[in-house]
Amino acid sequence: MSLAPEAMIKMYRAMLRIRRFEEQIWEVYTSGLMHGLAHLYIGEEAVAVGVCSALRDDDFITSTHRGHGHCVAKGGNLEAMMAEVMGRVTGHCRGKGGSMHIADMSVGILGANGIVGGGFGIATGAALSAKQRGTDQVAVCFFGDGASNQGIFFEVMNFAAIWNLPVIYVCENNQYGEYTPTGNVTAGTSIADRSTPFGIPNTTVYGNDAVAVHEATAEAVARARNGEGATLIECNTYRHRGHHVGDPGEDYRPQEEREAWMERDPIHLLRQKMIDDKLASEAELDAEVREVDSEMANALTAAKAAAYPDVTEVNDHVYA
Repeated sequence: MSLAPEAMIKMYRAMLRIRRFEEQIWEVYTSGLMHGLAHLYIGEEAVAVGVCSALRDDDFITSTHRGHGHCVAKGGNLEAMMAEVMGRVTGHCRGKGGSMHIADMSVGILGANGIVGGGFGIATGAALSAKQRGTDQVAVCFFGDGASNQGIFFEVMNFAAIWNLPVIYVCENNQYGEYTPTGNVTAGTSIADRSTPFGIPNTTVYGNDAVAVHEATAEAVARARNGEGATLIECNTYRHRGHHVGDPGEDYRPQEEREAWMERDPIHLLRQKMIDDKLASEAELDAEVREVDSEMANALTAAKAAAYPDVTEVNDHVYA
């Protein structure tokens, strides 16, 4: 599958938006402008963008505690996201959800989730809804390598296989569950293989290659829309930062390993591919960088200027 230059540039822009958003979150956190912690997605941008570039606005995604990248890639508004992280009333959830609970139903973001594996049931339920309503919508569940050991992972795959549901399970294997190497706690040689007993097709891709992720997802989406059921995609990638903003991420990860992965930065890889294939020039891509930097600066300014939720609405929006 060959992507048009415009599509590649759009993916590059989306990856830049995620990177700049996360870098700004670090600045917001260290400046004391947000409460609690955040889990940065820096280094994994190719997965979110590769997947979401193959989806429509009315398709669904469920996210994780490391969810900013998914939300940006699916079309989340930067100003509303930044305001949400900073607890301001103009946020997606009026500042009440924070970093781990961003949701935007208008573009199919069913919510990030602080519970490990919390999106499995939601995405599978959304896929069941699409099937019962007779639409050709697809649901994507992003989850990490640590969540692959949750029992519900196997339950939903059984359910999806029995009901032939249009759901795609995307494992972001960043090699560590919090501070523990995946291989120390996860049996077998591949998380993707775990769908085999259920008859669900699977594939493993290099998660730092946005085009490869896009192609694998596009194939899975086509199967789902054609009524051919679920797919499991394992994306091997790496987070550049620690588990959360308070974790340096150095003590439990060898320096050589970190340096090797950072040399394969997904944004640099896509940029170099476009230049080598003469799909875009250095000047064009530099212009994208400047545009994203400006957009991010505006989002931060707007979030800082926004008010906090009024105390009178403390009991509002608690139940649907």
